[in-house]
Amino acid sequence: MKKINIFCILSLLFFASCDSILDKNPLDTFANSNFWTTEGNIEGYANAFYLRFTGYGNSGGTGDFYFKTLTDDQAGHSFTNWNYIQIPATNSNWQNGWIEIRRANILLENVPEVETLEEEARNHWTGVARLMRAWEYYKLVRRFGDVPWIDKSLDITDEGYLYSSRQDRDEIMDKVLEDLNYACTNIRDNGSQISFSQDMAYAMKAEICLYEGTFRKYRTATDKQKAPDLTGAKTFLEEAKRAAAAIMAKEYSLNEDYQTKYHSESLSGNSEVIFYKAYKQDIFSHSLIAYLSSSTPMDGITKNAFDSYLFLDGKPKSLTSYDDTDLPVMETREDGNEYYSITHLLAVRDKRLSGTIDDAVSHSERTIGRYEGDILNYASTGYGIKKYDNPDIPQGYRNTTVKNYTDAPLFWLSIIYLQYAEAAAELESVGGEAMTQSDLDKTINLLRDRAGLAHLTKDVGFSDPANNHGVSDLIWEIRRERRCELIMDNDIRYWDLIRWHQLDKLDSTTYPEVLLGANFSTDPTIDPANLVNGYVSAFYGNTRTFDIKYYLDPIPSGQILLNAAIGQNEGW
Repeated sequence: MKKINIFCILSLLFFASCDSILDKNPLDTFANSNFWTTEGNIEGYANAFYLRFTGYGNSGGTGDFYFKTLTDDQAGHSFTNWNYIQIPATNSNWQNGWIEIRRANILLENVPEVETLEEEARNHWTGVARLMRAWEYYKLVRRFGDVPWIDKSLDITDEGYLYSSRQDRDEIMDKVLEDLNYACTNIRDNGSQISFSQDMAYAMKAEICLYEGTFRKYRTATDKQKAPDLTGAKTFLEEAKRAAAAIMAKEYSLNEDYQTKYHSESLSGNSEVIFYKAYKQDIFSHSLIAYLSSSTPMDGITKNAFDSYLFLDGKPKSLTSYDDTDLPVMETREDGNEYYSITHLLAVRDKRLSGTIDDAVSHSERTIGRYEGDILNYASTGYGIKKYDNPDIPQGYRNTTVKNYTDAPLFWLSIIYLQYAEAAAELESVGGEAMTQSDLDKTINLLRDRAGLAHLTKDVGFSDPANNHGVSDLIWEIRRERRCELIMDNDIRYWDLIRWHQLDKLDSTTYPEVLLGANFSTDPTIDPANLVNGYVSAFYGNTRTFDIKYYLDPIPSGQILLNAAIGQNEGW
């Protein structure tokens, strides 16, 4: 009787060493004849994909929000350099991606074998498998570039696949689009926020297609990519816009408060949330809030990020009619403790800033507690993070690791608005449909209403001197909106810089403000050696220097030993 290990049969292509895994009996072993018999079994198998969405973390691990500090938004309390400086022997991103692609291919091969399934159910689960295959390929391609295309569940006899070379990343992404289109057409429109739904498929498609459309538009030979592909860019941007529009036509709406979706004990029924990761007190938890309210120094936002927030007149720092100072002032709390307040700075800025950081700045000699009775803490850049914190959770659950139980949003409406607006603006520049003021009014300007900002017009009305991306005023402002709305969320900023081909902006020798924080020039308690022109330096002399090769991670050396045909990315 043929046996299959449902969750983990590993091929030689994807692992430098499998002995420790293959020596052990499978924990989940079924016979084909008695497993692929009911829709319930299929659903149970497919639910394993849910764990690939890390959210705020899986119990003791870190998550995709806040912890990813290789950006210009954050400077962690320990120095963050490039993902890889040397070629690793293994890479979990490579390994885990192939595990999930195999899982999807197993599902695709076996759904047709379930004789009791109606056609609608068969199409739904086929759509789920193709959606998750597309998602995993998207993540592999954006990290490694060219990869093999595997559309079957391999075993060790499949030498033609095991020892094949990589396929052009554009061809892979064209296949990804085919999978996405099938998924959006066939996955059930069931309104679920915690399981596979048509809305989830459209949200994933919007993200992937916006990434691919802008990547193809902005890539250049100088960053070791191929020449721009404006035809392909147009196709993917049109698909991104259509996918976002499909969700905007549904009955989703923005939460009144910016923070609500980030710190709620339950996101069930939340009008802004499309898909979320659920946590449960004392059953399944995370540690994100503990890192924001315990003795561990917080990874604060940078001066570069702080300066990106508009003032209430809708203008940037260099053009605003408001006082543009960033200097805190000394105030005394009710308990008699003195602290450096930035309440006056936050009062004239985009409301998302006050929903993201504390109203006081801190450093190692000037620690603060966010709420009464909290452990004293400080931030690496002075700007502490409160975006994900919830004062209503008891302290024993807030400031203790593996005890936090707020739900994590994974796809939500404000991202969809930003994707639609950016796709519309970028389309016009590659020969697509012209963007209209209506496009802005039903997306960006709804976010600005919540942020307390003046509306964005298509002609913008000003040119920000800080625009160093070489793009139009409109696209620069749309990128600003994305940055401020999604700061520290889901590692979004890093991949935005990749797809816009702006990764050099993380070079601290050229852009030192990406490692600087708050203005402490008047604080006598801080060591002047830790200041650069009055601003606290998160890393006291460490630097991060850009190299073009960092646009792609290196292929793990263990894979090349197994299959020389797979090759290495240029520059590594």
